[in-house]
Amino acid sequence: MKIDDLVRTANWKIEKHVPVIDCMEAVAADEVFEVKVAIGKEVAHPNTTEHHINWISLYFQPEGDKFPYQVGHYEFTAHGASVQGPNTGAVYAHHAMSTWIKINKPGTLFAISICNIHGLWQSSKEIKLK
Repeated sequence: MKIDDLVRTANWKIEKHVPVIDCMEAVAADEVFEVKVAIGKEVAHPNTTEHHINWISLYFQPEGDKFPYQVGHYEFTAHGASVQGPNTGAVYAHHAMSTWIKINKPGTLFAISICNIHGLWQSSKEIKLK
């Protein structure tokens, strides 16, 4: 078995676990632009002690390059747990992230996330240069 056998994909409009990449589809070379990734854009994902998103990792694969570059890894560690028990905590991390990047080649962004119950999920978005 390989890790890619474990990574799931689906239409984010009907599946609450898919990371949704939100950014411009074409950017100028070396111009900084914002990339947002969220889980459950159309169908809300739970954020409870028992069922939550642990992290999102973002990668960029330049067109023609052999390997992707990791842009960032974003952990969400507050899911309502406290000494009083599950779902009694004072803080809940929302499973979304935002970062700013610049690229000098077209390529593809990949977002991978993990749900503590339903495993690994992936999505991708091509980015062109203007």
